[in-house]
Amino acid sequence: MTKYLKVFDIALQNTFVYRWNFLLRSLFGLVPLAGTIYIWGAIFQERGAAIGAYNYSEMVFYFMLIVVAENLITPTEDEWQIAADIRDGQLNSFLTKPVDYLVYRLSLFAGYRLLYTAVTLPFVGLIFWVLREHITLPDHGITWLLTLTSLTLAALLQFLIAYSLAMFAFWILEISTLVFILYSFEYFLSGQLFPLDIMPKWFQGFLDYLPFKYELYFPIAVFLEKMNPAELGRGFLFQIGWVAVLYGIARLLWRRGLRKYSAVGG
Repeated sequence: MTKYLKVFDIALQNTFVYRWNFLLRSLFGLVPLAGTIYIWGAIFQERGAAIGAYNYSEMVFYFMLIVVAENLITPTEDEWQIAADIRDGQLNSFLTKPVDYLVYRLSLFAGYRLLYTAVTLPFVGLIFWVLREHITLPDHGITWLLTLTSLTLAALLQFLIAYSLAMFAFWILEISTLVFILYSFEYFLSGQLFPLDIMPKWFQGFLDYLPFKYELYFPIAVFLEKMNPAELGRGFLFQIGWVAVLYGIARLLWRRGLRKYSAVGG
């Protein structure tokens, strides 16, 4: 375990070296939020009524929370780095050491996200202060714990999806097409574009069985207390289930991929 803590520490140091890059990325990453708020403001003004279970302030707060969740848990180029290790033969150095590559990459992911979140917090805090009139905190203290648990599971889910996707580099040299296809589905079906509960019931039922809902929408819905206890329990079961399934897929792809690995370069 000590070696993975050291990897986590190295990830922090490496990210800090590029702190200005992360700082600018986080700053300009807030620009779409302004556009989103403006668009939804125009929609609500034209409609003159609530949309689904959301009034205008709740919709603004939802997208504010999307920004926070993305900073906390969304991988940044992890799949590209893993694919590069495989393609360029850098994986050789890990195969000769007592290191679990998945745990190694997870330690790096945790270190990157921790420091990236710390860098972006001042800007996020400023946005929250400017838009404070739209903020409504949970009524129940347990909601904070449930949200933290759900965010942790969502982070694992997003990491395992990125990791599993990168494993295809064992079979194909360039995974960019796969990445863009998957992320297109994620953008539409994870709640990043709009709250999923404003969609028709049949469509929401379909999304219950896909992993995308549990990447962003579900943790935010937990924090907003939009679900009853039965829906919460069902959501957590699906979230845990998808983490377990994707962990198994990641391990399977790794074992199968090593049989195809030609160890070129490195």
